[in-house]
Amino acid sequence: MADYDSDSSGAEDVATNVLLGYASKEPTVDEFSQLGGHPTWLDGSTAPSGTLVKCRTCNSLMNLLLQLHGDLPERFPGHERRLYLWACKRKACRRKEGSVRGFRAVKINQTHVNAAESPAVDSIDDENIKRNATKPTVNLGETLFGVQSPSGAQNNPFSTSAASTGTANPFASSSSPAAKEIQKPVSIEPLAETFAQKARISSPPPPKSTIPTPEPQEPWPERSAFPKPYQSSHVDADVEYLDTEPQDIPSNASLERGGAEGESSSNVLDDKAAFESSMDKTFQRFADRLSQNPEQILRYEYDGQPLLYSKKDSVGKMLAPALDDSGKVQVAKRANGGLSGLKVPKCTNCGAARVFELQLSPHAITELEADELSVEGMDWGTIILAVCSADCQEPGKAGGELGYVEEWIGVQWEEVAGSRRQ
Repeated sequence: MADYDSDSSGAEDVATNVLLGYASKEPTVDEFSQLGGHPTWLDGSTAPSGTLVKCRTCNSLMNLLLQLHGDLPERFPGHERRLYLWACKRKACRRKEGSVRGFRAVKINQTHVNAAESPAVDSIDDENIKRNATKPTVNLGETLFGVQSPSGAQNNPFSTSAASTGTANPFASSSSPAAKEIQKPVSIEPLAETFAQKARISSPPPPKSTIPTPEPQEPWPERSAFPKPYQSSHVDADVEYLDTEPQDIPSNASLERGGAEGESSSNVLDDKAAFESSMDKTFQRFADRLSQNPEQILRYEYDGQPLLYSKKDSVGKMLAPALDDSGKVQVAKRANGGLSGLKVPKCTNCGAARVFELQLSPHAITELEADELSVEGMDWGTIILAVCSADCQEPGKAGGELGYVEEWIGVQWEEVAGSRRQ
């Protein structure tokens, strides 16, 4: 795909519902969000159980990939949230289950704990879905960036119109340098909110859940016990802008034809169709999307849809939207009005459905391993984090106490060239 340049295209750039994260050597207003390095804690001192950062394959301590400020005050009032992703550095553990893990830190103010009390919810039944099917859904693009989407856009998390200049997000102006450059976005005014606070979505208070028996706790290991950390960077944020001009076939692709000169244009079209059908369209879509903002390290859209690296692996098969015979996406509406339709396992802590929150992009590897001399570094295509939709608390923690809950991680590993199929 051609380099991203909003001034060189006749088509207008549009803002999507996705927030992009970029590695920054300079501090940002969001002092907590960080790529690599050593972790910090919400209250500065209360660490989770050491079991949460042990590789499930070799039982060794892992390295921090990302910590992210995750407050969503309009969805979870009174909740303080932080997100953490970890990975095992051992080569023998790569591509194995449990070599990448993630957890959520949460502290709920006591007043909100009392207000949220309601019957326990173990699952979302069909009756709840029917009862809530007529409720209006919140359009993330309109709420976040003032983006007006056409009707039916719920099936597509990406907006089809530019963000208004009156948006609450200080980076959302289409006239800002961040909307027109590949390089790390430059803010017009200081970031007034932390990274995840930009994703403002109103919802009813989360239900009180059935509390399981707390798992055994282990002390947090000394810093010296961990492997050498990945290089640390601050995290900056900007709205995702895309060039609307379609480019389904890479500009450097060519069709080799052995027929005689002067063959009909219909044959050329047949060749074009054959070329497209041989491509892994899922991966091509992934690559094309990232190429418009190539320095992104993460993609954030709470209760949105992840950008899949592949459809054929176990994660892709789980997350790819189901298609009917006509090719239309079938997305089930949840009781809370969400449209993500992800088929990830429910929260093992409270039984609520999980929703997509963020994914790491391949450029994060470049930033994390910037000072690594080894050529055998990380080889994943994307790491996807899905979290409890009720933002439940760790068992045994009272209101006002900081707890940690492990969440679902889906890793799509880099594929060998030539092995991809749609």
